[in-house]
Amino acid sequence: MRVRLDIAYDGSDFNGWSRQPGQRTVQGEIESTMATVLRRNPPAPTLVVAGRTDAGVHALGQVAHLDLTLAQADSLLRPPRGRNLSRDDADPAAALARRLNGILGQRADIVIAAGNVVSPDFDARFSAIWRRYEYRIVDVLAVRDPLQRHRTIWLPGHHDADAMDAAAESLCGLHDFAAYCKPREGATTIRTLQSFCWKREEDGVLVARLQADAFCHSMVRALVGACVAVGEGRISVADVVRLRDDLQRTIAFTVMPARGLTLTQVGYPDDLELAARAERTRARRAL
Repeated sequence: MRVRLDIAYDGSDFNGWSRQPGQRTVQGEIESTMATVLRRNPPAPTLVVAGRTDAGVHALGQVAHLDLTLAQADSLLRPPRGRNLSRDDADPAAALARRLNGILGQRADIVIAAGNVVSPDFDARFSAIWRRYEYRIVDVLAVRDPLQRHRTIWLPGHHDADAMDAAAESLCGLHDFAAYCKPREGATTIRTLQSFCWKREEDGVLVARLQADAFCHSMVRALVGACVAVGEGRISVADVVRLRDDLQRTIAFTVMPARGLTLTQVGYPDDLELAARAERTRARRAL
């Protein structure tokens, strides 16, 4: 039985998503908790995630999938001793989400927002058709809200939001983003940046919103950093395109800190398109 988990987390105290020996990670915490829930029917399943977030990056709409054995699914339909059957206990995926949240605790920095049984063709990583991120910046024109400090970067000076938005728009489309990625051996840096914009909210906070079919390592923070350099007048709108087309990492801008970045949502096609989408995504991209 394949289960989709929708997950939110505060990334401040995690060393990223991926499980690492001796490090506290989101995947590690959830899989360890799942092993406790399913301790009578080992081994616990592993998670396949839509996007592996870096250390310090947050998520409101992360998605992962896992496969339960029939014995594990059946065990989730039996309520723990001393507790009556609830509506969730008639649905193994919802019951799993509730039990994970119960062990994680009411003040946990991870919340399982939902659990659903999905098609066997669903793949949290390869079936996704887009990922959306948000980056928040406070400058001298914005209100510094200490309650938002864990997910907002505070910068000195004034930033030209219109110039930043123009720079963002100029980067959209299917391109090789090698200049804006931290390369990984054997991985392509060709991506389709479907949308990228900046807006100054009513409280003055500068918010970037980005959507792409996928993002390579540190790509979002690099793109944001280039736009910040434009907003500060250090480089021009034309420069961000020229730097992209040079296909070389550069010191013309600074890759922004992880703290301001949040994965907000992951999009998927209808069930009938899941398998075909996964096959296309696994194929190496080309311009």
